Parts: sequence; structure tokens; C-alpha cells
Amino acid sequence: MKKAWIFIGGLFAALSLAACSTSIQDTANTNASIPPVSEPEPNTSEIDSHAPYDGAYPYHEPYGKGIGAMPGRVVWSHQPESVQWDGSGFWWEPSHFDESLLVQMVNDSIASLAGKEKAADGWSALFTANKKARGLDGGYIHGEKIAIKANINGSGVFDDDDSGRTSMSYTNPVLLKALLTSLVQEGGVAPSDITVYDVSRIFPAYMTDMCTADEYQGIRFVGRSQGEADESAPIIWSHSFSGQMNYLPTCVTEAAYIINLANLKGHSYGITLCGKNHFGSFINGNTMRPPEGANLHQWLTKSEMGLYSPLVDLMAHAELGGKTVLYMLDALICAPSEGASIASENAKWQQAPFYGDYTASLFVSQDPVAIDSVGADFLNNEPAVTNINSAAKDVSNENYLHEAGLVANPPSGTKYTDGHGHTIDNLGVHEHWNNAAEKRYSRNLGKEEGIELVPIGQKQ
Repeated sequence: MKKAWIFIGGLFAALSLAACSTSIQDTANTNASIPPVSEPEPNTSEIDSHAPYDGAYPYHEPYGKGIGAMPGRVVWSHQPESVQWDGSGFWWEPSHFDESLLVQMVNDSIASLAGKEKAADGWSALFTANKKARGLDGGYIHGEKIAIKANINGSGVFDDDDSGRTSMSYTNPVLLKALLTSLVQEGGVAPSDITVYDVSRIFPAYMTDMCTADEYQGIRFVGRSQGEADESAPIIWSHSFSGQMNYLPTCVTEAAYIINLANLKGHSYGITLCGKNHFGSFINGNTMRPPEGANLHQWLTKSEMGLYSPLVDLMAHAELGGKTVLYMLDALICAPSEGASIASENAKWQQAPFYGDYTASLFVSQDPVAIDSVGADFLNNEPAVTNINSAAKDVSNENYLHEAGLVANPPSGTKYTDGHGHTIDNLGVHEHWNNAAEKRYSRNLGKEEGIELVPIGQKQ
């Protein structure tokens, strides 16, 4: 029986996964007339008598309700041996990673996320949970399309170079292949039904080659040169502001499911996680920089809380967040910022349990608010990130998480919808861990609501 690791009294202890399963878009409406809503008063008390809260973010009780097959669950797989980079060459070279171990990490994470022992059963439960959340019956059906949103931000930023030869961050090629392996071998998905996309960037040729060969033949990659706008699917924002009309790509609207494969990294605007990953999920007149064409960055550059956030609109969109069966954070080698050149010196983390080594981790969840909350805690508490990128330690970078967690009555007073006019009353749960050493959340502490962080694999 596989083992999951949980924190007990600041220590790691093993439990069987079976045991864990039981514990566990200017056509828009304007909201200018809606008065701002005050957030709940922060509770600065200890959330555990033996572990005082030491985070930079103001502590508060959980906002929102956990969602997913196991509500609020975030699985963290950490395997130091999965990354074998000595600092020479480019960080992304496939030889720097143990592919078989990454496949195991993905499979074990999928099983644990669903409270199952096997990845096949895990995938089945995740598909079923996503359909149920959309008011549909059953699970995955052969022939249904799956679109994977990768984060290829560092590749083809300034031109159409498809070599991928850059030190900037983008989706780890070996992790992507491992995810595809799990989908095909354990999820029973035909390669021809899978599309990997980022309609604002250029996929490296080596990546597409390694992920479409042999048993992966039929998998399609859609970058900015291949993206087709579905003009019947404009993005309607929940707040009125200027910007070009944006359309979802056909690979998204034709898909039955979405997988959001984001990066855990800092950003010049703070942090970039699953929410911001969808800045590469729409098409407008600005081919190379669609978010600038959409005028979205104005909402990220303001160091304020209580603001409308387009990230929440993307999280809530019926064709994006609504279809998402899995959220995954690539945390194998983390960049301090989107424009930083990754080197071994700036990619080794100090906090426990890394202690001067690579993060060598991946995170998965069905709750978009929970997984980004966990990611924010890791980034905001990591000196390797905050000492280089001051925006990453600015607590206002969690504005979108407060908006998302309190989406039914958000601080900004915005009436968020699913892009089709339906008001959203819950997107998931937001809170912070008890402290940086133990990294426990409300459900880990025996409470009925909140996040449950389930670490699995080797810890140091």
C-alpha cells in the first residue's frame, strides 16, 4: 500500500492513502454602483496553540469552501532525486530529470488527490467529480477532448525562435511528458484526444518532438502560430474596462476538460500560479502579448487589496475553470521571476524541507483557490525568491485569492460571473498555513473546512 506523509506535531508521519481518504469579458456589466464589501477582520491569534502563525500575509479564517473529489485537498509530491542538475547547461535539458520517477510522482499524486490507491482510479474519480460539479453525470468518455494549458512564457517571448534555448522559465518538458504518460496509460485517454496549448508563446521543437513520438503520436501542440479564435466565444469580463475583444481558442471550446499546468514561480507583478496561467488562454489583435492587448496588467500592477481581478474571471469562466479537472504546479526548478535567468544559485530554496536544494516538487488539486494559496505561501516565505524579487513578498499579491475565496461577496464589490451571465457563489477555499516549519492548514488541524495539504514522497 502506498504511503502519504502528513505533519503531526511538526513531524512527518506515514499513513496509508486509504486512511487519508477518510479525513479528509465593453459588453460587460459594470459594478461601479456596488459598494465595496469589507473583508472579515483578520484574526491574528494562533491557529494552533503549539504553532503560532508566522506568515507575512495577514492571517484569517478560511474564505470560501473547498471543492474537488476531496474538498480543499492539495497534494504535494517532493522527490529530491527527480532533479539531477549540476548547474551546467540549460535548466530544462531532459537529461537533468529522472523521467520514470516523475511518472511515479504524477501517478501517486493523482491517486492521493482522489483518495485512491491507484492512478487509474484516481483519474476516474477526478473526471467524475468535475462533471458532477458542472451538473453532469458520469465520468470520462472515450473520445472526449482534453486541453492542457502549459506555461511557455519564457519561450518565444520576443520572436518566433522554437529552439527553447533560454534560461527563463517555462513548463518542464519531462514533467509534461510524465503527465501525458499518466493520462494515456492510467487515464485511458487516446493521444489524438489531447491538445497542449499556450496561444501566446512558441513551443520548443525539442519538447513537441519528445511528446509526440511513439506512443504519444496524435498529441497536438497549439502555440500562437496555430491558435484559432472561436469568435462565438468572446470573454465577457465582470468589470467594464477598455481593451481589445478577446476570444477563447477552439482547442479550449472543443474540449470537454482542461488541465491547468502552471509554474510555481515569482513574477515582476508578484507571483504567478494557476490563476495567471490563463493569460495564455485567449486570442486578440496582439499576437505576441494578448494580456497587454486585453489591458489586463493594470489590475496586477496596483499594490492594493480589494480590487477587481481578471484572474478571478478566468478562474470562474465556464470554459476554463469550470472544465478544469486538474490543477498542477510545476515546482521542480522554481524561478524567482518570469524574466529571471534560472541558475542553480537562484533556484535552490532555503526553507524546509529543501535546505539549499532544488524544490523538486509538484502540487496537484481540484481546488484552484487552494492550490494557489499553498503556492503563495511557499513563494512568500522563500528567501531565494523574495530576496531577489520584492514584488513576491508584497502581501497585496494575494488580492485575487481574497476575491476568489470571497467571490460571492468579494471585497471589491464585483459581481463575478462564469462568462455566460451566471453569478458565481464559490470557487474554492483560501487560507494560509499555520507556520513555515509545519505547513499545516485547517483540515490538517482537524477542522471541517479549509485546505488540506497532503505531502507524499521523500522528505529531507
